[in-house]
Amino acid sequence: MRVVSVHEDVLVATSAFWKTTCTIVRSGDEAFVIDSPVLPEELDVLPAVLEQSGFPFTGLLATHGDWDHLLGRLAFGSGAPLGVAETTSARLTGEPGSAARALRDFDDEHYVERAQPLAMGSVEALPVPGHLGLGDHELELHPADGHTADGMAVFVPWAHVLVCGDYLSPREIPMISEGGSRAAYLATLRRLEPLVARAATVVPGHGEPLDSVRALAILREDVAYLEALPEGKLPLARSTAAQQRIHAANAERVAA
Repeated sequence: MRVVSVHEDVLVATSAFWKTTCTIVRSGDEAFVIDSPVLPEELDVLPAVLEQSGFPFTGLLATHGDWDHLLGRLAFGSGAPLGVAETTSARLTGEPGSAARALRDFDDEHYVERAQPLAMGSVEALPVPGHLGLGDHELELHPADGHTADGMAVFVPWAHVLVCGDYLSPREIPMISEGGSRAAYLATLRRLEPLVARAATVVPGHGEPLDSVRALAILREDVAYLEALPEGKLPLARSTAAQQRIHAANAERVAA
């Protein structure tokens, strides 16, 4: 896991698996952990990263309900407060145990051993769009569905950092998962565009933090890709075999 500071109040930890990002935001004597790394050893050291950096842990946030963004419970305990968008709360309620099952499937496939299973416990449904207090500041919460049926992006105004979940990745093309849609994905990208323009740093769900110029370029590529579905070419920098498989699934979903 690689940890970088993108602002004096914002750390970004990037998992060795899937380049999944975890963003830690501080204001005064409070700090939220947004999303999570994936591997057990990364989750084990996450509390020490906060302590050594002077980020006093307050609670967890998740941009959406995919299992690889919900593992903060394994780092900070099942009793740690977890805030999600109302849409994500509804998804987790409607799919009880699905995140834990998906994690078990991942671990079985990749021979990963964990000390305990994932227990979601209770979650706090946050109104989105809306604001969430952190210390002396407020985070902005913006709807971000389309990749899935749920989700939110988090803008940190005093640090000019946008945490956008599984959008604007330099590693992945847009992925329309079950419950998501091309129309909703495009609507989210259009909502994100002014936030990207305001940002100094954009943190995608998978991949390294981006500056605003590069994030805007990826956003334009993603809009062009989605508008061309089921036809169209993949962005040159994201045309790997794995992304070709995602493209095939996207094309099938759009054509259905």
